[in-house]
Amino acid sequence: MTREVRIVDVFTEKPLTGNQLAVVLDGKELSTAHMQRIAREMNFSETTFVLPAENAAHAAKVRIFTPTSELPFAGHPTIGTAWVLANEGLIAKGALEFTLEEGVGPVKVRGVKEDGRLVFWMTHPPLSFGEVFPHARVAETIGVAEPEIVADAPAQIATTGAPFLFVALRSAHAVDSAVSERPRLERLLGDRAHGVFLFAATGAGRLYSRMFSTDIPEDPATGGASGPLGGYAVKYGLVKRAPTVSIVSEQGTKMGRQSFIHIELEYGESADIPSRIEVGGSVMPVLKGELL
Repeated sequence: MTREVRIVDVFTEKPLTGNQLAVVLDGKELSTAHMQRIAREMNFSETTFVLPAENAAHAAKVRIFTPTSELPFAGHPTIGTAWVLANEGLIAKGALEFTLEEGVGPVKVRGVKEDGRLVFWMTHPPLSFGEVFPHARVAETIGVAEPEIVADAPAQIATTGAPFLFVALRSAHAVDSAVSERPRLERLLGDRAHGVFLFAATGAGRLYSRMFSTDIPEDPATGGASGPLGGYAVKYGLVKRAPTVSIVSEQGTKMGRQSFIHIELEYGESADIPSRIEVGGSVMPVLKGELL
């Protein structure tokens, strides 16, 4: 049987930039192995498969695959799939707020019409911080001098469902000078994190970012890491804390696929962890087709 496929660019207002995503609109009766082979054929950082929701109150179940493995949660596949479902009229009563079922559990999304465009936001699961890595070892792994790492910001794992190692560098130039080498990343991370997320603060509420992983050399836009990125940047004073914090992370520029990821966080008076994390952005349609 044929299955409808949509290809979109996520976290961009310009087609052929941002992060590519393939969405298979009907994943029923496909085995996990078959989904994995299709994702490898697509060869994007992620491919999603839409399935009927297990809970009737939710819009759909979504499975997310890289070319080599399945992920329990990821940002640009969630945003892109939500946009496709809404744009295709596949959400009951045309609702722009709904819930998708993913490996981490229910993920809330909401669409907002801005300047004639439909922008989608997703709510991240709760944030937690984990292991700290020596700066010297991280610097060697990504090919930068150790003084380029912000001294009082630990290289630390943070997660809202998908763990990443966050590394704060002193400048956008330092971020661009870093290199992604899979054997080094594997030795550093093992199975403790999906990748290394490196960034620099470039202005008030502005970050310049890159993400290296063992699955793909570099990701143009990493929504699943951008929520924890916001919490990390506030925790270590790289972005000023306030009751509501708004951040824009520019990612993918070095690799020619510029993306802009919007991050919003809410904080209580004394809490070190944000009470709400949302990540959002624009989506551009690229291709409609059939999977034979």
